[in-house]
Amino acid sequence: MRVINIHKRIIDQPKENVSQLFETLATLQDQIWPYENWPAMRFKDGFKLGSKGGHGRIRYTIIEFQDQNHITFEFAKPDGFIGTHELRVNSISDFSTEIVHIIDMKTTLKASLLWVFVIRWLHDALIEDAFDKVANHFSEEKKNTNYNLWVKALRGFYKRHTYKTKLG
Repeated sequence: MRVINIHKRIIDQPKENVSQLFETLATLQDQIWPYENWPAMRFKDGFKLGSKGGHGRIRYTIIEFQDQNHITFEFAKPDGFIGTHELRVNSISDFSTEIVHIIDMKTTLKASLLWVFVIRWLHDALIEDAFDKVANHFSEEKKNTNYNLWVKALRGFYKRHTYKTKLG
């Protein structure tokens, strides 16, 4: 199955302000990734070209990195995810910036089922949380995307499963 998944958000800030936040991605001072509610993004050799890492059970390698513009990751796990995901920072005007996250991949049958019924829902919620975090950095009026019932159920399942796995 071919998967194209795109999230976009306009931030009313110059690109240089938004790009400064992206320099913190996958660090202990991360101002983008919503690690407060999701598994943190981490890389074995730091945030640089060729580094391997990921978040939770999702694994990838940094295959393209252009400071303050975009980063592209190639999937390593789950098995059957063949493709990339990327994060872009685009200048719209002197006072407006667009942040974009794109998944472009092909999936095997098993991976397609995993994507359709589980990962897509969690992924979409995570990315919207990340975009909220960026927007909230620059705004007094805080955005908070609400999870739908399916996302709440999946998160509950994974929390219980992870807790039991750690105990067992």
